[in-house]
Amino acid sequence: ITRGLAEMTRLGLAMGANPLTFGGLAGVGDVVATCGSRLSRNHRLGEELAKGKAWAEIEATLPGVAEGAYTVEAALGLAARHGVELPIAREVHAALFAGKSVRRCLVDLLGRESKEELAGLPRLTARDG
Repeated sequence: ITRGLAEMTRLGLAMGANPLTFGGLAGVGDVVATCGSRLSRNHRLGEELAKGKAWAEIEATLPGVAEGAYTVEAALGLAARHGVELPIAREVHAALFAGKSVRRCLVDLLGRESKEELAGLPRLTARDG
């Protein structure tokens, strides 16, 4: 959840968003609901991908739209235009559209070099002197 929120924040700030947005319902609230609620279609999508099912099979059985599957490509395009790294979005895209296993996606994400989550973001506060 924390890393996903960091990705959203990096992209949003690079595009001029108000940083406070990510601490409210549109940021933390949405990520917590998506990740923690079995009522979330995106959550269900993730569970089905983890079981090894293909996107086409999952899409046909979802009761409604899992927005994440349709927006991940757009998010990656925006990230490329704004020079923002989105490793989770990249791996979600690979699992959905390139047939990469969720297990391999997790191994690749967890194997990344550690660095500050919000490194390179503009300062959110100005300090005198």
